Amino acid sequence: MSLIQSSPLLRSALALDAAACAGMGLILAGAAAPLSAPLGLPMDFLRGAGLVLLPCAALLGWFAGRKTLPRLAVYAVIGINLLWIADSIAILLMGWFAPTGLGIAFVLAQAAAVAIVTELEIIGFRRSGAALHAGEAAAAR
Repeated sequence: MSLIQSSPLLRSALALDAAACAGMGLILAGAAAPLSAPLGLPMDFLRGAGLVLLPCAALLGWFAGRKTLPRLAVYAVIGINLLWIADSIAILLMGWFAPTGLGIAFVLAQAAAVAIVTELEIIGFRRSGAALHAGEAAAAR
């Protein structure tokens, strides 16, 4: 398994991602009913998205606290964020739902926020160095 020595920027970006996922997850899961009408998005969709974000937040928080990470884990975080952005745009373009103007703004704003965090993670990943070997990586934890 290829490990990286996580840069401070990568750890900070992962912590920001974790906090954003936790906050958005709690809002969407807890307030799906009152948000549904103003956003024009189905309550079950909002609640489901919120419930998906909560375990993601926990995992991202755990990653943020690690000095070494599997390279594949960082690729997965970045890839999932890119998929989230693409799905957000697809929601608006594919006609799956009929969001209100506020709903469109909400979807675009959260997609832009995910894009910014993802860019920070990419920069932080590039600044991360390769871990010397698994034994030293384990000791660094």
